[in-house]
Amino acid sequence: MQRFVKALALVSGLFLTAAAFAQGQQKPMSIVTGTTGGVYFPLGGGLAQILQKNMGINANVEATAGSVENLFRMGKGQADIGFSQTDAAWDAVNGLDKFTGGKLPLRALMVLYPNTMHVVSIEGSGIKTVADMRGKRVSTGAVNSATEVFANRVLRAAGLDPDKDIKRERLSPAESTRAIRDRQLDAYFFVGGVPTPAITDLAATPGIKISLIDHGELLDAMVKVSGPIYVPITTPAKSYPGQDRDARAIAVWNILFVREDMPAEMAYNLTRTVYQNRADLAAVHPEGRNIDIKWQQNAAAVIPYHPGAAKFWQSQGAKVK
Repeated sequence: MQRFVKALALVSGLFLTAAAFAQGQQKPMSIVTGTTGGVYFPLGGGLAQILQKNMGINANVEATAGSVENLFRMGKGQADIGFSQTDAAWDAVNGLDKFTGGKLPLRALMVLYPNTMHVVSIEGSGIKTVADMRGKRVSTGAVNSATEVFANRVLRAAGLDPDKDIKRERLSPAESTRAIRDRQLDAYFFVGGVPTPAITDLAATPGIKISLIDHGELLDAMVKVSGPIYVPITTPAKSYPGQDRDARAIAVWNILFVREDMPAEMAYNLTRTVYQNRADLAAVHPEGRNIDIKWQQNAAAVIPYHPGAAKFWQSQGAKVK
């Protein structure tokens, strides 16, 4: 009974902390997401609604180039909650690749869902493998996006130099879709949830048959260079209009992250509230259904969990540190 009373007091205290935060909030929380044609952006909108409804916290949802920009902005104190792929987050907390200017003090709240690399072309482009992109017009994703980081690694695994062997563009998925429709682009990369709205738009265009390029065979080469950050995945047939076969692809996990200086009580409450209301995220986008306690592990999150988030997951039986 004493243990029960203590636990009840702790939970009550956490709720009071959250309420106090909401009442004393000077400005809305900033949620940094991704491009409007991707999956982070609508999920960010669902997240903002959950915070308002369940915690009384107002939040602004900001469209960005994606993970890399989100990580930089969080590191500068310009955002409060962010979405990121784990490969970019690993680089950020370890000062690697685009983050050689210094390690960023960031922590994970939760593992969300796997982000699938889409290598997108259309019939008639002459592209059936990644190696076929040599000399072609290819978008590797927006500048400062995790798509660009991932795409460069896929190209190198296929024996191509992203700066020399393709005619590189750096476009968002929506811009890439418009360009490929206008025959100004031969293929593009985008890493996101399934389905990704911009790719659905392309696939639904009259007179165009989409082609998702298999690239799963490049996984071993990528893991050899980058470590076990990437995993195999299949994009099932019919995920997009006109997609009549499965596509073998490579995926990377997504996380929701914050700065390490967020109060532990707030990180606990954010994690708890989002997880318990994940059905609301699933109503916004199907990938919300994939948020599951079984994915909550340090190996999947890659970067350390915030102590407040770790406390919540441990209370649910997950083995996280």
